[in-house]
Amino acid sequence: MTDATPTTANRTLRRLANTAYRPREYLTEAEVDRLIEAARKRGRNGVRDAAAILLSYRHGLRAAELCQLRWSQIDLRNGRLHVNRAKGGIESVHPLHGPELRALRPLQGTSPYVFVTEGGAPVTTAWFLRMVQRTGKAAKLPFPVHPHMLRHSTGYKLANDGHDTRSLAHYLGHRNLQSTARYTALAPDRFARFWQD
Repeated sequence: MTDATPTTANRTLRRLANTAYRPREYLTEAEVDRLIEAARKRGRNGVRDAAAILLSYRHGLRAAELCQLRWSQIDLRNGRLHVNRAKGGIESVHPLHGPELRALRPLQGTSPYVFVTEGGAPVTTAWFLRMVQRTGKAAKLPFPVHPHMLRHSTGYKLANDGHDTRSLAHYLGHRNLQSTARYTALAPDRFARFWQD
């Protein structure tokens, strides 16, 4: 990697390309598991933090979508999550599986929001950014992480599992298939049958 110090030209601060800061924009499933486990062990809000990372990863949630998540969007009895997408994305209903249900149940309280501070206010995107960055360091990941990497990880994982681009686009709330094509382009499994020795 190169020097990650932003440059100035004509008094304009220019940010370097993402590759100057980290080698890729997604985490593997094993790295996400390490992140969740590190969150669980970090501080007195480990259960909440681990649940936030798990839901963000499993459902491809943006930071704002996670922070605005309300209990009225969750049906624990039938295992359903109504996802309200930001940025004009397509809303959808996702199934909630065992790990997510077990992570959510202890968070139930009096607030209408799922993820709240100790004072009862909804968490912010700035909190989520700091929490993910600190948890990435605690998990000893080899590069800095940020919340949107969890969303990219969702797309990458589901594309590698062989899910079609259209279903993946709907799951992530993409209106344009080109936004989703980046995940299938990264999937090495699409070349698996090219050379059969």
